Amino acid sequence: MPLNRLVPAAIVLAGGLAIAGCASLPSAPPEHPPRAQPLVLTGKASQPVIAFVLGGGGARGFAHVGVLKVLDDAGIRADLVVGTSAGSLVGAFYAGGIRNEELVEAALAVHREQLVDFVFPNRGFIEGDRLQAYMNQALHGRLIEQLDIPFVAVATELRTGGLVAFTRGDTGMAVRASCSVPAVFQPTTIEGREYVDGGLVSPVPVKIARGFGAELIIAVDVSRHPADRKELDSTLAMLSHAFVVMEHALAQEETKLAEVVIRPDLATVPFTDLAARGQAIAAGEEAARAALPQIRRLIAERTVARSGANPGRSPVHR
Repeated sequence: MPLNRLVPAAIVLAGGLAIAGCASLPSAPPEHPPRAQPLVLTGKASQPVIAFVLGGGGARGFAHVGVLKVLDDAGIRADLVVGTSAGSLVGAFYAGGIRNEELVEAALAVHREQLVDFVFPNRGFIEGDRLQAYMNQALHGRLIEQLDIPFVAVATELRTGGLVAFTRGDTGMAVRASCSVPAVFQPTTIEGREYVDGGLVSPVPVKIARGFGAELIIAVDVSRHPADRKELDSTLAMLSHAFVVMEHALAQEETKLAEVVIRPDLATVPFTDLAARGQAIAAGEEAARAALPQIRRLIAERTVARSGANPGRSPVHR
């Protein structure tokens, strides 16, 4: 299932580049910039509020498609979708109603040239306008708050290093901010502030989902593992490995807070290898199928507990 056209090549090339400072975009913010606003989650009275949390991971992010397909086929649906970097891109499509084979078809219908806009390098050589425009076109111009499922795109404010959760406004801009890999993309400027890849501070944004009221979190961790790196024989390899170590440590800490963590076997899928996309998707499917018994058991247990404690409970509002 060739999904390489869905994610710009620059996103998956980032693993081999040093993370550096980024330049601001010259364009003014749009009429509806994404903002961090409270979310209202409405869950079924009899079931826990379920969140899908999709982490960042370059080409390994193709595994999210396989995971989501298996969960959707099994009738396990999210009340909230939270994504970082590649996870925000796939998550926005899913929250917008583009799922299963339709997600694959959407990927096949677009060319890489529609997503990548190279500019004169200024601490980043991809501007991001095309990625933003493509996302908005694919989602029919809907704002984040107009998607089928509540959606959060996680980004990092460049100057402060603060974590930002975009819950309203321009969906394409929010995804663009979340995917703005330093040294590859120029940062996304919103109301005078610059935003870069959310994976810098939250590679698997479980805390964000919990903060918005999720009661059962299914996290998908596609981050790299330090042990997967076989050779450290150059300065660039050492620098890249250092970031892998930090990314892995952050992901490990945050996923401890999730009820279910799905970790596809991606040891042989490089961060930058588009050719391995099919392998990543298959790994996502396999890992999700293995997790189904645990997920079903947790949903059943919490459904029983909820109905016993609150037999007449109304829908959950957060």
